[in-house]
Amino acid sequence: MQRIVLSIAALLLSFLGVHALELPEIIGNDMMLQQQTSARLWGWAKGGSAVEVNTSWNTETYRATADKQSGRWELQIPTPAASYELQSLTIKGDGETRQIENVLIGEVWFCSGQSNMEMPLGGFWNCPVRGANEEIALSGRYRRSIRVATIAKKDALEPQDRVPGGWKVCEPQNAGSFSACGYFFAQTLTEILDVPVGIINCSWGGSCVEGWLPKEILLTYHEGLTPTGDADYLRKMVMFNGMLHPLAGYTVKGFLWNQGESNMGREKEYIDRFKTMVRLWRKMWRQGDDPLPFYTVELPGYSYGDVDGTDCANFRAAQHQIAHELENCGCVSTNDLILPYEAEQIHGCRKKEIGQRLAYMAATRDYGIQGIHAEAPEFLRMKTIEVATKDLNVVAGTPIAANPNDKGQIVCLYFTNLAEGVDRLFDIEGFEAAGADGVWHKATVWAESDWRDPEYQGCYLKLICPEAGRVKNVRYNYHNFTTTQLHNCFGLPVVPFTTDN
Repeated sequence: MQRIVLSIAALLLSFLGVHALELPEIIGNDMMLQQQTSARLWGWAKGGSAVEVNTSWNTETYRATADKQSGRWELQIPTPAASYELQSLTIKGDGETRQIENVLIGEVWFCSGQSNMEMPLGGFWNCPVRGANEEIALSGRYRRSIRVATIAKKDALEPQDRVPGGWKVCEPQNAGSFSACGYFFAQTLTEILDVPVGIINCSWGGSCVEGWLPKEILLTYHEGLTPTGDADYLRKMVMFNGMLHPLAGYTVKGFLWNQGESNMGREKEYIDRFKTMVRLWRKMWRQGDDPLPFYTVELPGYSYGDVDGTDCANFRAAQHQIAHELENCGCVSTNDLILPYEAEQIHGCRKKEIGQRLAYMAATRDYGIQGIHAEAPEFLRMKTIEVATKDLNVVAGTPIAANPNDKGQIVCLYFTNLAEGVDRLFDIEGFEAAGADGVWHKATVWAESDWRDPEYQGCYLKLICPEAGRVKNVRYNYHNFTTTQLHNCFGLPVVPFTTDN
């Protein structure tokens, strides 16, 4: 009888909008808090009631008052320097107490996007992650240093306050469900910094960028709220409302983003919409004046019905354009990570290298770690020089045939982050050249170096292409799917490019 009475009382309270002390799932046992900042906590209680928070790392009491209408309360607590020492929180309100145990203080990063971010360490059906079983088996090594919160897929037409998704300790029974990209990022970053790292994975396979934007912004676009397809994940604003909105403001260090396949072919509008999304998210998290870092992943190679097409290449170029134009934004190149048999596999297996490269970017840009190379070589400029046709060109000390270009033309290609050299001196593939007719031809390319050049000291590339005649444009790996590779001396791939856009 007592249980029935209590249930009826709880039901009446819910009708009246009165809350007992409640917390979102993201604030609970095993959580990770961002170090040396004011970490935001929130929840719900009876309207107008007082809420108190105490921490295990100091003796202060932090107080808030629940809103009279919604019952929501919010406060910020200062956090200490990162450590592997377990902490706890005590939250009191409405005569109730919530004890949060096994808390770590470290670095927290927010991961989002579509399936290549969602893809778990255990893989998808017929889509494995390379080395997954070993990584899962050994994940317990990071029991005291990595935590992951995986947010449930939840679509909504109106902004929500709550979404399922609590924190998990890193151990074999949990690790297989962690975002593979997020996990390898955390693994690398905790090794570099020697502090705990937490990942919030809020992603949905197939989602377009419009799914992560609110209604008021979408209504300013020419197509409004019209879905980009029939599937739930192609509906607009539903991820923003159901998954992102409930988490907005959880204190983080920055964002990692792996998405773009569902916007491919619309790269011009994507540039504007992605920038809008980033600026909005930064505003929603409202963590001081500095824009939170936003690091993206270059779209992987995939046939899209035509391996030699350039739609995917155009989208990659847009991603790197965004990275240069948007403050505190970066894009890691991944064109070297696709295997020959993955032309029809949109979920590449080499997620570890992606996570590592994201971690290198964060380590150098956000934590000031010196000695790590994180920026991939990007095309800088080209220069055409005329040579006598009788001159011999030397590749790695071995003379090759006289320049077959009737007019004795050699194209010199210069790149950023390539001064120390490349991983091969000749037989460099993936380059094409076109003349005035716009027809592309395979080019012969080799590496050179000149420390006396006042404009560019270091390694550069030389290119000849007699079939093109007078070379007007050059491109590298500029197709939907390609497996040719060229790296600098630190294993970072040359970013695909074309000079004709």
